[in-house]
Amino acid sequence: MFIVISYDITDDRRRTRVFEALKDYGTWVQYSVFECELTADDIARLQAMLAGLINPREDSIRYYYLCRGCLRRCEVQGVTAR
Repeated sequence: MFIVISYDITDDRRRTRVFEALKDYGTWVQYSVFECELTADDIARLQAMLAGLINPREDSIRYYYLCRGCLRRCEVQGVTAR
């Protein structure tokens, strides 16, 4: 599955931990955005890990699941992945 993950983490230390965890699962494309190609098991593991890294009263992580058709319609202007 192709997933775009974005996050808003208020604490610098937690934000760094989330960033480091996501680097193992996908490609960093913008400041707080990753693109990931993951299996259902990978998603479950990643979500469990991230749940332990954030403060749910202050932070948020969003998962946008894109179908193959939607992915083909994705356009990028300028610099692509970092």
